Amino acid sequence: MSGGLLDARDEGERAALIEEGRLLFCRPCDFYFAAQKLEQLPPSELPEVAFCGRSNVGKSSLVNALTGQTALARVSSTPGRTKQLNFFNLGGRLALVDMPGYGYAQAAKSVKEDWQGLMFDFLRGRPNLRRVVLLMDARIETKASDLAAMKLLSDAAVIFQIVLTKADDVKPGPLARRQEEVQGLIRKNTAAHPLLITTSSRSGDGMAELRAELAALAEPAAPPAG
Repeated sequence: MSGGLLDARDEGERAALIEEGRLLFCRPCDFYFAAQKLEQLPPSELPEVAFCGRSNVGKSSLVNALTGQTALARVSSTPGRTKQLNFFNLGGRLALVDMPGYGYAQAAKSVKEDWQGLMFDFLRGRPNLRRVVLLMDARIETKASDLAAMKLLSDAAVIFQIVLTKADDVKPGPLARRQEEVQGLIRKNTAAHPLLITTSSRSGDGMAELRAELAALAEPAAPPAG
């Protein structure tokens, strides 16, 4: 039981969770570590949520939109540019981990194998990793690399939650079909969180819901002084 939106019993509880997410993501979010190898990883102190997806899925834009910052995660015109795990401290309550993008067609085979090895070791070996947010493009069909990522996550026994990106570029009919397709994938994967969230970094759609979900995984807020 996550304590997130899926568990909300009524609209009042849902509104409270949305507000909790808003308050968490209003806090400072700062880069504090980068690692290219497993032995370089920082101590696992805060609860961690990792973001992964295809190289052009809009991961950096989503992280920036979530935190209300324009350049926290670098947005590159060259897919596959990020080759390391980047760690961000969100208000001393949650660590956000920006994982390297996968599925870049021009990446060498050795690079792809290195990605799989590092990612699997990270996913399997982080005791504080609460969830992986697996981003998928709302505009296009599921790719073989997305299915491979789901298998990697399942094999590592890590809970992952699928989030659709770039939904503002899709008309309602095709978007509904895409959502149903992904719901089918969720039902087939026991490691998949049942709640699908559809987002747009440009319009802000879905951001409140995603913040609420992630806030449920964070360290509890300190009680007011006095």
